[in-house]
Amino acid sequence: MLRHAVWILALAGTTLVLAAPEAPKARRLTSDADFKQHLHFAPDGKRLIFTRIHKGKMGVWTVKSDGTDARPLLDPNPKTPHFDGHLSRDGKRLVFVLDILKGTDGNLQINVADADGKNSKTLIPHKAFDESPRWSPDGKRIAWVSTRDGNQEIYTADAVTGGDIRRLTNDAGFDNNPSWSPDGKKIAFASSRHGNFEIHSMLADGSAVKRLTNHPASDMWPAWSPDGKRIAFTSNRDGNYEIYTMNADGTDPRNLTRHKGQDNFAAWAPDGKSIAFISSRDGGHDIYTMEVKFE
Repeated sequence: MLRHAVWILALAGTTLVLAAPEAPKARRLTSDADFKQHLHFAPDGKRLIFTRIHKGKMGVWTVKSDGTDARPLLDPNPKTPHFDGHLSRDGKRLVFVLDILKGTDGNLQINVADADGKNSKTLIPHKAFDESPRWSPDGKRIAWVSTRDGNQEIYTADAVTGGDIRRLTNDAGFDNNPSWSPDGKKIAFASSRHGNFEIHSMLADGSAVKRLTNHPASDMWPAWSPDGKRIAFTSNRDGNYEIYTMNADGTDPRNLTRHKGQDNFAAWAPDGKSIAFISSRDGGHDIYTMEVKFE
């Protein structure tokens, strides 16, 4: 069983301090040290999708799950950077953020393309700061974050037309990082509505908002396990950014990485047996995987 605390046992007046079990060993997949973020497994588990800044160009990239064959998924263009790609569950379509640069400013919009990056087209035209697009499990809707009504809120839209836009959150705090549950009935997200960022969940229509974490540190980037039983997230509650998991109701939080490097952007493998993440532990920002097992 994974634990993040030091175990203390008092026996016959003597206190024994038992070291917590070591964190699962992480396997390094990339070693280029380029800045990376927004990690996501392809539905078949054979590849990972991520954002990479390479030679000054930000773009959506892909790499095999063994760390080989890293390549751009979309043509990199310094005038139209793209990032935060997410594949539909059937593996046929890609949604991503396209940045139409205007001088030093950018106009973010949501685009869709074939899984190989071809036939890109605008799904949600630029209206404000639009980012973090995520396919619903049935492929019918896109959840994303926008500032079109003032501050960061979560919306959904029809995945084919970009129409039927529905605002799911309405709070003075920032709501971002949406993540659909595997059955499509809920969305987990990060919100600053209580002062600092905490993980919340809500039904797919925006109702029944529930706070899942309650800690003075920042909890962000939730990711549902494939079986829907646990949520991985990033938190700095132990001093630096680490990957944690908790039950879907917020109980049993566990620090999985326990490393002095910065660990972020957890992504579950489709079989639920491992988690990929981005870490600075060896310098730069590279992709790692670790096996996970819960008792």
